[in-house]
Amino acid sequence: MYLPQHFEETRPAVLHRLLLAHPLGLLITLDDAGAPVANPIPLMLDASRGALGTLCGHVARANPVWRAGGQQVLVVFQGPDGYISPNGYPSKQEHGKVVPTWNYATVQARGPLVVLDEAAATHALVSRLTDRHESRQARPWAVGDAPDDYIASMVKAIVCIEIPLTALVGKYKLSQNRSAADRGGLVAALQAQGDAPAQTLAAWMAQPGGDAA
Repeated sequence: MYLPQHFEETRPAVLHRLLLAHPLGLLITLDDAGAPVANPIPLMLDASRGALGTLCGHVARANPVWRAGGQQVLVVFQGPDGYISPNGYPSKQEHGKVVPTWNYATVQARGPLVVLDEAAATHALVSRLTDRHESRQARPWAVGDAPDDYIASMVKAIVCIEIPLTALVGKYKLSQNRSAADRGGLVAALQAQGDAPAQTLAAWMAQPGGDAA
């Protein structure tokens, strides 16, 4: 991707926060004809495995993407984003030389696609995924809450995948190229909108290094 230096983010700890907060990744592989195929898949980051971490998830057995095992793949994670109006810039009043833009944070992860087509590994991964995503529920659901035979049939219908990361880079386009006064004005303007997406983007812009993630 086009990546001006002032928007580049390479610190694994910072990038990991985006992956944890926005786990739905766009997995891009190549089909038999060499054409790109994109599949949105929730992926769990295991930061303890590998220098950059390992992504873990599962797909429907009917989805041919798992047959791309062994390919070097790309996964794109999208953080907060939003329209930036020139009205938020204090410099608009000074010289008027401002235009609209779009701010966002995104991370690209690369590595080989590994297929784990084994019932025990699949059951273990599904249990870990469930525990992580159910942790915020008042009464967390567990895999063991469903009948064993039903879970066994569901496990047969999916295939586990892992991606040991070999490259991880982020583009945090959060107005770092503007003056402190302009950034402050944009943050205040977004906060004044009141909606959750604008509030989230404002928080990230207040900490362009990713600390808000």
